[in-house]
Amino acid sequence: MRPRVLAVDDSATMRRLIESTLSPRGFDVFLAEDGVEGLARLAAVDPHVVITDINMPRLDGFGVIAGVRQSPTHGGIPVLVLTTETGADLKARAREAGATGWLVKPFEDDRLVNVLRRVLAI
Repeated sequence: MRPRVLAVDDSATMRRLIESTLSPRGFDVFLAEDGVEGLARLAAVDPHVVITDINMPRLDGFGVIAGVRQSPTHGGIPVLVLTTETGADLKARAREAGATGWLVKPFEDDRLVNVLRRVLAI
């Protein structure tokens, strides 16, 4: 079984990078361009993990984390933040909202894959 990843980012370039990094390494990648679309796709995609940016229009990454955590069917899945932000206050806020981990853009391919494998225990 290929792990399903829902990647939520308003940057089309970043979405393509995530997909081109993960797909050849055994992940099925589903994309959403903002938090509203990401949460709307949650049930249909049934992801094993969500990767979200923080700064997005309509619904930011904190809203995505909260929405996933409030989901009766997906509330326990890992949520990783992938962002350019590095502030300790934002990391703390994400942790308090229920984020599993924090990665800074630009990401290293192997690091992203290793983090996903670790949080998914694969």
